[in-house]
Amino acid sequence: MNNKNLLRFISKYKEFNFCLILLNFFYYKIFHQKKILVNKNVVIKGVKNLYSNDFLEIGLNNNGFTRKGEYTFLNLSGKLKFKGKYSIGRGCKIDVGKGAEVQIGSNGYINSNSKLIITNKLTIGDNCIISWDCQFLDNDFHEIRYLGKKVDVNNEIFIGNNVWIGCGVKIYKGTYIPDGCVIASDSVVKGIFKEEKCLIGGYPAKVLKSNVEWC
Repeated sequence: MNNKNLLRFISKYKEFNFCLILLNFFYYKIFHQKKILVNKNVVIKGVKNLYSNDFLEIGLNNNGFTRKGEYTFLNLSGKLKFKGKYSIGRGCKIDVGKGAEVQIGSNGYINSNSKLIITNKLTIGDNCIISWDCQFLDNDFHEIRYLGKKVDVNNEIFIGNNVWIGCGVKIYKGTYIPDGCVIASDSVVKGIFKEEKCLIGGYPAKVLKSNVEWC
């Protein structure tokens, strides 16, 4: 792809700061076939397992507290699929195990230094925003027995549409979050929540308020 075509490709996405991209032109690389724009400090292993239906930005978003040289790692033995336009912040770590699948909706972002470690399945809906230092983990990685019975080691995680997840939240296996919910910062979330548009928070997390809206 020559420079003229590359600039035409970038200019299609006006919501991104075109001047910033242009000034840093030689510090970024484009995976134009997959519509992916990445920082030079992004490492993707298993790029064949990365699917994007629209523009995907990786490692560019920086909140100001992330170091300039911070690396963003994607280790994709399983499938990572994006439904639409999305952004993954600088310093994020995503590991999708063999046979696992992560499905992420459109018009959202994962902020800096968050971690997704998935061995089964993670689903994140449309219009979801995930703050910095969050963690998604669907596996205990060690077998546990209780009263002689084995506890399931892994179970999928489901996040509905229009969910806001605050900074430092940890979400574990078997969690179901319905549409429109807000997860308070530093909460530890595990289990099935059935009520839409509620505030969830605490350690362990529980419903704190109902009929909440965020924008």
